[in-house]
Amino acid sequence: STASDFVGLLFLARDIAHIFHLSSHSYAEHMALNEFYDQIVDIADDFCECYQGYYNTLLAPPLINNDQKGNIIDILDGQMKWIEANREAIVPRTNTALHNIIDEGVSIYSKTLYKLRFLH
Repeated sequence: STASDFVGLLFLARDIAHIFHLSSHSYAEHMALNEFYDQIVDIADDFCECYQGYYNTLLAPPLINNDQKGNIIDILDGQMKWIEANREAIVPRTNTALHNIIDEGVSIYSKTLYKLRFLH
């Protein structure tokens, strides 16, 4: 399901951010990515638990391969665009509680992208 793919994408984002975090030569980038990977796992967990409780079904998030190339900004930006393009398929728009969690995730992406682009 697209909901499972969403959770899998957030787990992938965490892993990629952690790898870039460990190899960064920039303290600002290092710290921004640390915040991102700490926070994005909480969003994945909250979404998964709320989805499962609401729909009375278990999600099976897949292990997703990173198909996006480029630097961390390109990767996170591409993931955020995927989330925005697929949010209606992740859950119906009428499920505002789950869309609020998706919005929180997009906010974390946006804030991190701001820090990576403008704070050196």
